[in-house]
Amino acid sequence: MRIGSSVDYARWAPIYERIAEEFGFALDAERSAADELRRLLPPGARADPLDRLSRRLEGRDAVVVGQAPGAGPPPVWRLPASGVRPVILAADGATVSCLTANLVPDVIVTDLDGPVESEVTANHRGSLVVVHAHSDNRPAVRTWVPEFSGELAGSWAGPPDPQLIDVGGFTDGDRAAYLAQDRGARRILLWGFDFERVRESEPAVVRRKLAKLAWAARALDELERASAAPIFVWRRDGSWVRYGEERSAKSTR
Repeated sequence: MRIGSSVDYARWAPIYERIAEEFGFALDAERSAADELRRLLPPGARADPLDRLSRRLEGRDAVVVGQAPGAGPPPVWRLPASGVRPVILAADGATVSCLTANLVPDVIVTDLDGPVESEVTANHRGSLVVVHAHSDNRPAVRTWVPEFSGELAGSWAGPPDPQLIDVGGFTDGDRAAYLAQDRGARRILLWGFDFERVRESEPAVVRRKLAKLAWAARALDELERASAAPIFVWRRDGSWVRYGEERSAKSTR
């Protein structure tokens, strides 16, 4: 069930086809990884994943926490007081910075290539972890999925089904934003997003990472065009700016 207007799979699939072609992702390998994830998930994790996520996200401000160098945890105390607590979605390794500030994410979106121990800890403390399967992370899926003791859901990059979701998005950060929008978030605040800097230093790794981040930015461009919820970039000085305005400003520099 869709809660609000969004980028549905029919609209997202052609975008992902271009991504898969650029990076050499084979659909058969993606499907095999998804099948393995489905087998490893406990029965409760395969049941009604979107409805379970809706209960955490619908009608609330969603703070999506990324892993930009030096970003740190979101200063949630700066948010305007309201009767409803914002929901925090951490993109993979951003879980570490959240936990260091004693913020337990409501939702973690991960393909298991970061410090997964922190995600296991947060899951034990109440985070719903959305594990994403793709052709390159099957060993990590086998290793880590059995370690999670709390609530799980699964996702992949192909057609959604009742047990594995795909509401759009490519990297952990933009997939978290897509998920928040799809499940009825009131507003989406992007904290710790940087599409031009990475932590890695090896040239080939940097090039590939920056190419992925470029697609993440395009994915968010597409989401903003279709989104019922306004999307803001939350700057380190505490100000907010609409995502499209931030992108336009950077493109003219």
